[in-house]
Amino acid sequence: MSLFLKKECRGAEVDPGGEEKLILIVEDHEQVRDYIKEHLVENYRVLEASNGVQGLQLALETIPDLIISDVMMPEMDGFELCDQIKQNEKVSHIPVILLTARAGDESRMEGWETGADDYLTKPFNARELNVRIRKLIEQREYLRMRFRKKVF
Repeated sequence: MSLFLKKECRGAEVDPGGEEKLILIVEDHEQVRDYIKEHLVENYRVLEASNGVQGLQLALETIPDLIISDVMMPEMDGFELCDQIKQNEKVSHIPVILLTARAGDESRMEGWETGADDYLTKPFNARELNVRIRKLIEQREYLRMRFRKKVF
């Protein structure tokens, strides 16, 4: 049992189209980053960054399908990273899940105000993280398909 995730999970479903989606993990604590990655690599391609500055650069270069970011990091915290992502037209559509050890309402409100799509408090359940990731990606795919049908 880890300090970071309450329960192990390997059961996330793969995208129905067969294409592995790309997840960017932005976390300054290597052990936490590795543990999250361990629960995602079976079903997703995973990129890693150790701070918000690197995370923003990777997001702009690779356009991941979803970003998971810790809140408290050096150089650029998760709130600022999320704000930068949501203000940039190139990547504003990417869902962002913020992770934090701070469970207070004020912290959650700040996350929502920066445009976070989801917010999880550590320790969290790996199965819950996988379900939230899958559902956010499915929602974005659905919206993309609906938008394409109406435009063309």
